[in-house]
Amino acid sequence: MKRKSRFFPLNGVKKRRQSWLRQRRIVLSGLAAILGIWLLLNSLNLSLQASKPVDAFLVLGGSIRREIYVAQKAKEYPTIPILISQGSVAPCIWLIFQREQAPMQQVWLENCAKSTFDNFFFAIPILHSWGVHKVKIITSGTHLLRAMWLAQILLGAHGIWVEPDIVQEQGIPGNRESFFKTGLDLTRGFGWAIISQIYSPKCSELMKLSDVNINNWQRQGFKCEHQGNLQ
Repeated sequence: MKRKSRFFPLNGVKKRRQSWLRQRRIVLSGLAAILGIWLLLNSLNLSLQASKPVDAFLVLGGSIRREIYVAQKAKEYPTIPILISQGSVAPCIWLIFQREQAPMQQVWLENCAKSTFDNFFFAIPILHSWGVHKVKIITSGTHLLRAMWLAQILLGAHGIWVEPDIVQEQGIPGNRESFFKTGLDLTRGFGWAIISQIYSPKCSELMKLSDVNINNWQRQGFKCEHQGNLQ
């Protein structure tokens, strides 16, 4: 009687491993194909949106001069919505728009963001709800590079074309640049570009500028950045 090969169990393990590797290659190839098709379609969509008019202004907080600038823009484009992400104290922005005699109804204040990454993290679902496909990013020249990289990664992943609008500053804005901050934000940005396709965060601190109760603020007391010339 012939003996059974003692190597049979090893051959079975080897075959199962080869089968698993083949299945993994098929799955990875499928995912790569889906990703490639999505990138192609998204790129075509972005090219289409680039030639269209701007749908919204997104102001990145860090300097009151950006809010002065967008208030002047609001007079030129009264129907375009404006999102100010973690800007100056609400009554200071209210006073700027009042001084400029600019419309407030289309201006929203988002106060959840704590970083440039957060600016886009919370802005994406808001811009989506407005039906935005092309946005103008308002920031300072010293902040432009990181802001635009993040905007192109995060907003671009959602089919939103971005254009920069640089505000001239006096002095150095509060959100200074560093290689560490840029590297960290870009790393998170690539990951969130994928995750945000299925998950949308909500900001609990979102309000219309027109809803700011200036009388209550005046009773409480507040301070504005000196470049605003509001006091």
